[in-house]
Amino acid sequence: MLEGSCLCGAARWTFEGEPDGATACNCTACRRYGVLWAYDYENEGIKVSGTTYPFSRGNALEFHFCPTCGCVAFWRGKHLDEQGRRRIAVNLRLAEPVAVAHIPIDHFDGLDTFDDLPRDGRCVADYWF
Repeated sequence: MLEGSCLCGAARWTFEGEPDGATACNCTACRRYGVLWAYDYENEGIKVSGTTYPFSRGNALEFHFCPTCGCVAFWRGKHLDEQGRRRIAVNLRLAEPVAVAHIPIDHFDGLDTFDDLPRDGRCVADYWF
């Protein structure tokens, strides 16, 4: 299990198991936030706790921030899928580096094409510096 928390500890998440990859997205929000996402479903593979405030500009998802220190903790889908589940992604940059360093990076072109791009061999550790 992976765990992450904001700088002050008020917003927390857990990820059951290990993600297949960490997504680096170049959309207008993700590139500004500098996040690396790991995906699952709320209260299945991912559980969140603590206090956050949501921000949303569209109807698909909302970003959740710590109201005290401002860290981006996760995003949550606004709508349930056909099975009644809610998609959620946690910011792997809130985990301890050693716990996520080896996870490969997946690239997603959220700016132009909405395509998954090929892996280039980098992992989370390559993004710390």
